[in-house]
Amino acid sequence: MFYIANSKNNLLINEQIKVPQVLVIGPNGEQTGVKTIKDALTLANYAGLDLVLIGPNGNPPVCKLMDYNKYKYEKSKKEKEALKKQRASLQELKEFRLSPSIDVGDFETKIKQVTKYLEKGDKIKVTIRFRGRQMAHTELGQDVLLRFADRLKDIAEIESQPKLDGKNMFMLLMPKKVK
Repeated sequence: MFYIANSKNNLLINEQIKVPQVLVIGPNGEQTGVKTIKDALTLANYAGLDLVLIGPNGNPPVCKLMDYNKYKYEKSKKEKEALKKQRASLQELKEFRLSPSIDVGDFETKIKQVTKYLEKGDKIKVTIRFRGRQMAHTELGQDVLLRFADRLKDIAEIESQPKLDGKNMFMLLMPKKVK
C-alpha cells in the first residue's frame, strides 16, 4: 500500500496519518518500536513534538518525532543556500562595444563598467566594429583591445586573443582566479 503526501514537499503529520501501525523513531534518532497510531500520537503530544510520516512505503510505515515547523524552516534554508551556490557558479557573458577611434573619457568609462562585471565573476566580450575605411587599419582596433586588456590585467586575463571576424574584431576576457 502506498501513501502519498498531500503536496510535493509536504509530509503527512499527526492526524493526517491514516495507517493502523507505525515504526516510531524518537527525536534523537533512537527507535522506540512499532506502535499503534494512537499511541504514537500520544507519545508525540507528551514530548511536545509532531509525528511526521517520513517513510510511507516501509512495512510498517516509518514516523519520526520532530518539530515539523523547524524541519520545514531548515529545509527551505538549505534549498535557498543551494540555489545561491548554483547561481554563483553560472557565469554570464557581457558584451561591450568600442570603436577604433575611442576617446580617453569613453575608454575610462568602459573600463569602470567592465571592472564591475569582472568583480562579479562574469566573462566579458569586447567588440570593435570597423566602418568604411577603418577596415584598412584593423591594427588600430587591435591596439585598442590590447590596451583595454592591459588596463584590466590586475583583475582579468585574456581568454581569447583579438580576432577579426568580418567587420568586427573581438576579444574575450575572464576574471582572474582568486587565490
